Order: sequence, then structure tokens, then C-alpha cells
Amino acid sequence: MNLNQIHNVYFIGIGGIGMSNLARYFKTIGKNVSGYDKTQTELTKELESIGIVIHFEDNISLIPKEFYHENTLVIITPAVPTSHSEWNYFIEREYEVKKRAEVLGIITKDTYCFAVAGTHGKTTTSSILGHILYESGADVTAFIGGIVENYNSNLIGNGKTITVVEADEFDRSFLHLHPNIACVTSTDADHLDIYGDKKAIEASFHEFADKVSDKSKMFVAKGLELEGITVAVNEEANFKAFNVRIENSQYVFDVQTPTEIIKNLRFGLPGKHNLTNALMALAMAKTYGIPTEAIASALFSFKGIKRRFSYQIKTEGLVYIDDYAHHPTEINAVHQAVSELYPGQKVLAIFQPHLFSRTRDFADDFAKSLSAFSEVLLLDIYPARELSMEGITSQWLMDKMTNENKKLVSKLDLIPAILASNAKIIVTIGAGDIGELVKPIKEALNEII
Repeated sequence: MNLNQIHNVYFIGIGGIGMSNLARYFKTIGKNVSGYDKTQTELTKELESIGIVIHFEDNISLIPKEFYHENTLVIITPAVPTSHSEWNYFIEREYEVKKRAEVLGIITKDTYCFAVAGTHGKTTTSSILGHILYESGADVTAFIGGIVENYNSNLIGNGKTITVVEADEFDRSFLHLHPNIACVTSTDADHLDIYGDKKAIEASFHEFADKVSDKSKMFVAKGLELEGITVAVNEEANFKAFNVRIENSQYVFDVQTPTEIIKNLRFGLPGKHNLTNALMALAMAKTYGIPTEAIASALFSFKGIKRRFSYQIKTEGLVYIDDYAHHPTEINAVHQAVSELYPGQKVLAIFQPHLFSRTRDFADDFAKSLSAFSEVLLLDIYPARELSMEGITSQWLMDKMTNENKKLVSKLDLIPAILASNAKIIVTIGAGDIGELVKPIKEALNEII
């Protein structure tokens, strides 16, 4: 398919974080863009503000008339059910209908493609990498699965020769990509509704890694059973961060590369996992040929990503952090970062489980991760693309937790429950619509400061 011949791009599920960066991209390069989503969110409002027409009812008559044209590409998200009438309308009339991953594959095929894979760390690593490349003057477009604070966008740059993409393992999407240089940050079990077991996930990551024939351009976190250049913090590796310390709430560290030692790098995102992500981005950028000084400057100026250990309130008396964590490993990383920054402090965690299948598959691990916090408020499971499963509920999950300071709350009762706590460190965690509650929680907390 030749994208140059496409005039119109129509999105079914335009408000998703991955879909919306493609929508921004096509709008930026001059295509006529429109789409549908189930609900209006901050993301859809931002798209509307740049001239993209969006409607929120599955209704064929609401599709703008200019999209009834042979030069229209329709992009769908896996979150949309196959019974969707607009989707079926386009399929029945034999329009070009593609998944987001397929379209990314087409875009990246004719570029020098950096692909960032892993069950955790994709968004942060690709954001740091995109920021390094953009700040160094590279002709880059980076498609990010989160809103990068430096750009207030999930699209960095408007380059035509280099792309940075998150290589998503969900539905084996990353196998559509054409990476020239790639990394794998982790291969923990996830998406077992798709894969069945951990072995199948690992096999898929091996298949992805094999797409990079030059193993000097394949980067892997130390400990993964994949061939490539190793990256680690405080462990022997091809790229090693060491002499790590905290100064003014920032990491300061040195890096041993295959050719040099880089001293006193500064990076502001807390948590060892984020330091590993920064090191991975550094290794890829350095290997590509970005000067050390440009990498150091970009690491120092990187502000982070919304909903990735994102500070909402940071005062002497109260700290409120929001994070997208939706897997036990990610929740552990949040706890590690909070404990490192605020040792001995009482921490209230508010968690919204994401997907019935994920809650079922990792229930014991979730219970253990959540029990590490001082106090926990648990919301109902966010279903996303799934129907409910008998017996799989937040109450069932909570009953497995060893921490007695726990409570199941509705969205309606959440803010009063938060205000009733005497915790000075508060974190909201989850990948569902808990993100829509961040603003009202912040406003309520600001009133009592």
C-alpha cells in the first residue's frame, strides 16, 4: 500500500494512546483525518483542537462524507469489537482496513527504525530515545505510547528518515515492524489471554529479535535469554551504569560503554527501572552515533511522561504521584521508587485493576505487590476489551492481600476515602479510566494543603 496515494485516514478507536499518535502524524503530514471513539477524553479533545473531527456514537451516518472515497485508509484498534457497524461498513465495501501495527510497519519500512520492545519500559525508553534524537537534531518522528511532558504530545518530531516506535507484543503486533536497531527491556509474562503461557511470549520476543540481523544493534536487558548487546545497572554488561547516587532528587551516575567511561550523567526520573530505561536509550543512541554531549544534555532535560511516576502535587506536607502501572512488576517498581525517595513514610496506593484476565492470571502477584504499601484503596476492575469473568472481582483480589489496611471503594466514594487517610504520600496506579480521576483527586487534595 502506498501512503502517498491516501488522502483520507479514518480511525475507529481514535482516542487510544497509540491510535492518537498516528492520527497526529497523518494530520501533520497533510492528510484529512477523522474518527470515532466510544467516549470523549482529554486525548480526543486535544485531537479536536488540532482540527480532527471526532464523533462518539457508532453511527455510519456520522462518518464525514469525504471519507466515502476510494483513497481512504481505515485504521482499527483491537479494543473495538468486530460487531462495530462502522468497521463492518468499511469491510463490506472493501476499503483498505488495517490494524494500527500494520500501518506502523508500512510507515517504518522506508525509514531507519528504532524499535523498543518489552513487557515493561517501552514508553519511557522510547520517549527518552525520541527526545535524545530530536534534541540532537536528527530527522526523527517518534510514536510514543504516552504524553511526553517536554512536548505535551505522544508524537515527537516530524522527521522523514528516522522513526522511533514502541514494539508492542500485544497480539504479536511488533512482528509487523522493520527495525534497523532494537531493544528488549523485559519479557515478563503478560497478555496471557493472547499467548496462553510465558513460553509463548518468550518465543514471540525471540521472533522479534531475529528481525534485527546485526546483533551489534540488538540491545537486551541483562539476564534476558536473547542474543545482543547487554545493558544493566550495577552489574557487568556491555553498557553498565555504576556509581549511582541521588543528588537533589535526581540520579547522578557514570556509564561504562564498550569504548569509554561517561562521568556524572544526570537523570530526573526516580526508580531503578527508569534508570535502566535511560541507559537502554543511551546505548541505542550512542551506537547510532549521537554525540555523548548531546545524550547527556537530553537525559538531563527529560521531564518524563504523564502517568509514568508523574508528580501531581509535590510539597513538604503532601506528595501525590500518578502512574500507569498495571502489572505486578510495574507496581513493584513504583513501590521501590517511592520507598527510595520517601523512606519510612506512610504511602497510600489507589489501584484500579486492568482486565479480568490479567487480574486472574496474576492475582497472587498483585496481592503481594499491593500489600507492600502502607494502605490500599481498590477500585473495581476496568474491563477494557473484555466481558466480566465469574468470580474474578476486586473483592476476590483484596481477600488475597495480607495488608489489613485495605478497602474496596467506588469511584463516587474515592475522594472522601483519600481525604480520610493520614498518608502524606499518595499514588494512583492503573491503566484504565483511573487516569480521568487524577484531575479531581488533585483538586480535592489541593484544597486541604
